[in-house]
Amino acid sequence: MSGNDVSGHDFNRDINRSGTASLKYDGRQSMFGTAEVIPLWVADMDFAAPPAVTQALAKRAMHPVYGYTVYPDSLYESLIDWLRRRHGWDVRREWIMMCPGVVPSLYAAVMAFAEADGPVIVQPPVYFPFFSAVTGTGRQLAYNSLRLANNRYTMDFDHLEQCAAGARLLLLCSPHNPVGRVWSTRELKDILRIAKKHDLVIFSDEIHADLIYPGNKYHVLSMLAEASAGSSVNVVTAVAPSKTFNIPGLNLSALIVPDPESRKALTQVFDTMHVSASNPFSVVAFEAAYREGGAWLDELLIYLRQTRDYVAEYLATYLPDIRLIESEGTYLLWLDCRALTARLGINDAQLRHFFVHEAGVGMSPGTLFGETGSGFMRMNIGAPRHIIQVALENIREAEQRTRQGMMPA
Repeated sequence: MSGNDVSGHDFNRDINRSGTASLKYDGRQSMFGTAEVIPLWVADMDFAAPPAVTQALAKRAMHPVYGYTVYPDSLYESLIDWLRRRHGWDVRREWIMMCPGVVPSLYAAVMAFAEADGPVIVQPPVYFPFFSAVTGTGRQLAYNSLRLANNRYTMDFDHLEQCAAGARLLLLCSPHNPVGRVWSTRELKDILRIAKKHDLVIFSDEIHADLIYPGNKYHVLSMLAEASAGSSVNVVTAVAPSKTFNIPGLNLSALIVPDPESRKALTQVFDTMHVSASNPFSVVAFEAAYREGGAWLDELLIYLRQTRDYVAEYLATYLPDIRLIESEGTYLLWLDCRALTARLGINDAQLRHFFVHEAGVGMSPGTLFGETGSGFMRMNIGAPRHIIQVALENIREAEQRTRQGMMPA
């Protein structure tokens, strides 16, 4: 599986990102204590962005004035057209709020909808800014932990209802980072039922919605809320081209907010922060990606699926103490290393040391995503497959050395 498995775009191409102020590469020393690791951690990919994006940026750069920028009508139209074509979602222009990234939007939502010192529901293990957006704004975390059974995560709805009785806001990750779940219609409808009963606002982070593997279907939570007879659930949806088209450094996302009072509340928060998401390059890249990036994305999804399947087969064959949690979407794999830690008798810090200093592979430790991530690691497979292959072989060799060292003489 080492060849270029899709046509048109060479996802096996090596691109040297060192020296480009890349967090993923130039941040290795500060993150891992060494730069000598294969970086499979922070969630951006090592693939060139769609050609249409690069061309649009180059064309804009040729104009020598980079002044204050507004959002043109064509920008909104590109997003509306994309959501309609790819997901069947008819979004009105007035629902769209442009934002400087999803993480600032998380903070804004917490400040807009949760009372000071009040509880906000999160579902760990989950993307770690979900925690800081709550604690950093003086609110309290209400943990509705996901349940793992038969190598698959599900929600604890009975406990979610208990949490909802005292909360005003639920932070939902859909599709889920890091566990890779693409929530079913039934699961999402259960969330809506509980939200309606307890008057919960739902902030739904759906920035991985375009990265879904065959056999799974992404469902827009807001569409389900609209379709439910008599539903009055307030859903704020975060969307972005950042993960889909590998342009996260341009920091432009959008919130889809059907409720006018919620738009007003969010606008007030953003106004107090005095932040702007618009710049000449983020605007043209956003529009070009959504208008012309579809074919590139289709090929990327084939490549990512093949890489995911390669990792699953490799682990099952050569590293059975590391189990891949069933991955339904995103380019982030959730690795269950608890059998490995049990056999080696090591803790989470030592597990991280094993991967970094014994295997030379830099991944995100599971504890970053909450206490329920203990014994897990998150692996970013958004890289040429031969890089992933080398990383797996390094882990295998390190595991073999460790195993031999533990064997009695």
